[in-house]
Amino acid sequence: MLYQRSSQLFADAEKVIPGGVNSPVRAFKGVGGTPIFVKSAKGAYLFDEDGNKLIDYINSWGPMILGHAYQPVIDAITERAKSGTSFGMPTELETQIAQLAVSMVPNIDKIRFVNSGTEACMSAIRLARGFTNRNKIIKFAGCYHGHSDSFLIQAGSGASTFGTPNSPGVTPGTAQDTLLVNYNDLDSVRNLFEANKNQIAALIVEPVAGNMGCVSPLPGFLEGLRALCTENNSLLIFDEVMTGFRLAKGGVQELYNIKADIVCFGKVIGGGLPVGAFAARNEIMNYLAPVGPVYQAGTLSGNPLAMAAGLAMLQAINTDANLFENLDKKTAYLEAGIHKVLTQNGVVYTINRVGSMISVHFDASPVVDFQTAKNGDNETFKKFFHGLLKEGVYIAPSAYETWFITDALTYEDLDFTIKAIDKVSKTF
Repeated sequence: MLYQRSSQLFADAEKVIPGGVNSPVRAFKGVGGTPIFVKSAKGAYLFDEDGNKLIDYINSWGPMILGHAYQPVIDAITERAKSGTSFGMPTELETQIAQLAVSMVPNIDKIRFVNSGTEACMSAIRLARGFTNRNKIIKFAGCYHGHSDSFLIQAGSGASTFGTPNSPGVTPGTAQDTLLVNYNDLDSVRNLFEANKNQIAALIVEPVAGNMGCVSPLPGFLEGLRALCTENNSLLIFDEVMTGFRLAKGGVQELYNIKADIVCFGKVIGGGLPVGAFAARNEIMNYLAPVGPVYQAGTLSGNPLAMAAGLAMLQAINTDANLFENLDKKTAYLEAGIHKVLTQNGVVYTINRVGSMISVHFDASPVVDFQTAKNGDNETFKKFFHGLLKEGVYIAPSAYETWFITDALTYEDLDFTIKAIDKVSKTF
């Protein structure tokens, strides 16, 4: 495949946009080469500026669960735009999507809409601190909750060590209130609670991680987090920006039957437009302004175009009784095919999958946290990525990102992908 126009567009972009992109992973720094510039998309396919057709396995990093340019969503946006695009005032649409979301997700009474997953997680942490009157939070290495200062923290030297900033611009004062532990390591979490008695406002976690590849919680891990938060009067925050409305109608809370105190959403809830949200039971949400003391606001929060898209998407998900079964079957089919060809070709690998989230790691050991995810052979991944791209298959340009499966994929698409992986892996 030729990418001459994409290369020129990237060169033009670099002159006026830092790194030529508006989100770092798009720059292909993890795999090398030049980013692909998309012209359009439909269903399971991307069409780039050079006229190439690609089977898409990132689906805008998750939202396109029913495929690109899903007609009910496009119709809802188009119709809504005729009446205006932004008011900075309440609309009935906001209440309609809120009612539907609350009816679909367990253990929430109220929801507030924002513009991104970053805003949702940032606001959830502020709310948790205000509700508990405590400052410290616990997060897990490898779990990404957006680029808010509190979350850009790397590991210290021990389980009870204060985190240090891993991005310039994040102050040590901010970092000292963020405690960092390893995913799937319940003992380290217990030690942090013991070392910081009555100081921890909340623990935030991707209940199924998607930013170190797909990593599932080990048996008892989420249950243990729930118990520790309850014992210590701290709030459990599920960052379901990726998993919400994707792994089940009610997300991971429904899938694993675990109750979180605050849940953050993004991706699917916006139907492809910039939408985030956070939700909880009444006594927590009523701490938010204007009824409570915790301030949170946004001019474009509840934007009518975004609400129209999100409502159309949630309505489609809510009325499709077979959606999640179909997604699981398609992803399991893909997983089985990848297992077969990589094994036949003598490739060292591990596959992680939960529902319609899946990732391939080029290491034989189980991938259960960020450290084990980093053990993968990144040079092999680079060959894998560019080999698939050449065959017309687009996966995330990073070894640390999950793939997202869309129901628009056909079994013919999956067979094509498996054959492409077979061909590429023979070259390793």
